[in-house]
Amino acid sequence: MALVNDYEVVARGVVGMLRSYQNRIQVVELDLNKRVGEDSDIALYDTFAATQGDHDAIRELVENPLISAVVVYSWNLDAAHVHTAIASGADGYISKGLPASKLVSALEAIHSGGERIHLGDKGGPTVVAGDWPGREEGLTEREAEVLALITQGLSNAEIAERTHLSINSIKTYIRTCYRSIGVNSRTTAVLWGIEHGFRPDRVRIERPEPAPSGG
Repeated sequence: MALVNDYEVVARGVVGMLRSYQNRIQVVELDLNKRVGEDSDIALYDTFAATQGDHDAIRELVENPLISAVVVYSWNLDAAHVHTAIASGADGYISKGLPASKLVSALEAIHSGGERIHLGDKGGPTVVAGDWPGREEGLTEREAEVLALITQGLSNAEIAERTHLSINSIKTYIRTCYRSIGVNSRTTAVLWGIEHGFRPDRVRIERPEPAPSGG
């Protein structure tokens, strides 16, 4: 499997989630703003702070002859967004709220031609796993994603369109984010983001080592 995302810390967080399942899932490379370069059964497209519209990114992956199947990995679980991804050529869609065991099972099911959409049980507990920029500073993944898009120069309206959230939700995330990082303006938030790893990476990492287990 190839992991596709713009942020190394996010991609390595997913590798860390999967470290106990190396007998079932092998991550062959991380592609951070780079084209997948190795034969892969699945390209898992993590939508965290995607720098382009999902449908364009999905189509680019679908057109890559090295990739057998494209799977979207996202918090955006509304039916319209899932439909757009599948219509754009994605072979599957998985919620980022699933625990590692269910993520692995979902990937296996999609690879074998089984169920394509895995969103978890509505109303069930949301699992927070993996990693993202700003986590150590107390930012939630949603707050971090909004800050990453601010750092990239997007307006509130563009962020709402990208994340499929309302303008009011974006404003709320911005307020709570600003409180967490101790800034009070968009300019200082951008500067903070640049200094703390919120600009996209651009590199391919082959055979990434799993994140070490804690304690």
